[in-house]
Amino acid sequence: MSKVGTRLISLPTAVTVDVKDGVVVVKGPKGELKVDLMPGISLEQADAKLTIKRANDEKATMAAHGLIRSLVNNAVVGVASGFTKELEINGVGFRAEVGTDKITLHLGFSHPVILNIIEGVEIKQDKNKLMISGIDKQKVGHMAALIRAQKKPEPYKGKGIKYTDEVIHRKAGKAAKTAG
Repeated sequence: MSKVGTRLISLPTAVTVDVKDGVVVVKGPKGELKVDLMPGISLEQADAKLTIKRANDEKATMAAHGLIRSLVNNAVVGVASGFTKELEINGVGFRAEVGTDKITLHLGFSHPVILNIIEGVEIKQDKNKLMISGIDKQKVGHMAALIRAQKKPEPYKGKGIKYTDEVIHRKAGKAAKTAG
């Protein structure tokens, strides 16, 4: 049995879950998310607990068991409290400008980098920090990864875009030549 798939999902008081035609619809105070159930996977609700069940022990069904449980749990957490990722921009002259549907990054290139903000994701800026938030964990993580990929932090001076909790292992520069 899958250790992840067998864990129960507890529902907060303001969250409701409905299953219709193989689609799980999770509604909460922050919005609504849908998760498609794979064949052989079912969902049971008792009181304020959800259980993900599988019909058989085929390899594909066993692989999907834990995945569906994680996706449904992420949807429940997302509509209840949401997800946030924080990025930090380091470097002289490196900055970001957040618009309504685009973010413009000035990262030392000869041109500004313009990215479209994914629908359902909100970006706030506080000096050199970007707070990316939303109810869909996949979209929030994808938007953060797109921004970080524009200028990954380098190991010598630490310039670039990094997650706030990310540790950059610094390297020493060239050693001075010894007189001999």
